[in-house]
Amino acid sequence: MVARNFRSPRRRGEIDLIGWQDGILCFIEVKTRTSHAVAPAEAAVDEAKQQELVAVAREYLRRVPGKPATRFDILSIYLDRRARSPEINLFKNAFSMP
Repeated sequence: MVARNFRSPRRRGEIDLIGWQDGILCFIEVKTRTSHAVAPAEAAVDEAKQQELVAVAREYLRRVPGKPATRFDILSIYLDRRARSPEINLFKNAFSMP
């Protein structure tokens, strides 16, 4: 991980985690829920949220030399009090930068 809760003064929103994996710069949106009762956590990353994340990612990329390969992931975490441990799902390449 190279950044956490990255914000740009020019854009609204933030990117929860930014890190490298096998030469790919990964922008990760984390969604935490206590239940599966409504919609899946990853469903909260709708088109508007994706556009916001892409805009902030572009701001971050201005600071990175070269043009690295990028990927947008969604990490969903369910914290159920009855469960022994959290349920964690990583959706790699959940959407792309247009």
